[in-house]
Amino acid sequence: MVAFSLTFPATAWGLEGFGPWSLVAVRSVLAAVIAGGCLLALRVPLPARRHWAGLAVVAAGVVLGFPMLTTLALQTSTTAHAAVVVGLLPLTTALLSSLRTGSRPSRTFWAAALAGAAAVVAFTVQQSGGALTTADVYLFGALLICAAGYTEGGRLAGAMPGWQVIGWALVLCMPLTVPVAAVALTAEPVHITAHSVTGLLWVAAGSQFLGLIVWYRGMASIGVPKASQLQLAQPLLTLFWSVFLLGEHLPWAAPVTALAVLVCIAVTQRARG
Repeated sequence: MVAFSLTFPATAWGLEGFGPWSLVAVRSVLAAVIAGGCLLALRVPLPARRHWAGLAVVAAGVVLGFPMLTTLALQTSTTAHAAVVVGLLPLTTALLSSLRTGSRPSRTFWAAALAGAAAVVAFTVQQSGGALTTADVYLFGALLICAAGYTEGGRLAGAMPGWQVIGWALVLCMPLTVPVAAVALTAEPVHITAHSVTGLLWVAAGSQFLGLIVWYRGMASIGVPKASQLQLAQPLLTLFWSVFLLGEHLPWAAPVTALAVLVCIAVTQRARG
């Protein structure tokens, strides 16, 4: 969660020097180079044929879709606002996981998950005045596609190590991300600064690869529904980083939301399926 909580602030930094398409494509290429190097160095064999469809879903969700949609959203939205909207991701992931795997979490689990989501929704509505923006549309789309990627990646992590799941998904995207990066870098203005380079390197190495390694391993260990609820803490951490790193104003409702969300996390982790 610490790695993921830095994604939006790092993306905001990256957008100071790169266009949205350049930032997403280059981060994916850099992460793929790191992942591909690890796969080659350890001589990891190719995944079984039956796993490639699932890897394609992971690639579409967490390598391409979520980074692109959230980056577009952050062009007009603050990281704090984006963080609370994406706070609905745990519930979305739990729902898709239940449909995909047939798991049946307890009623207590669902009640706590819905309560946590309601707290996030209330926070979002209070901050936006109840009006959806273009950025919100991007963010809600990102929720759905990322939840699908998380669900499929968590399932695959039961058959192969989590780092190989995201590693192969990144490599799978290279025939698309390499040419897009080349075109985007020539079409969009680039201004190299310490912030933009730091942001790019973090979203490539930290968010796109290292964070997902431990994330998929965790989902394989405790199950996708329970692991997804830990993400309720991510928006709160991002709020802290948005103030500390970006100087954004912390909404007054943040402490109240934080307490409600943390209580929900505790309940979901204790509830049995």
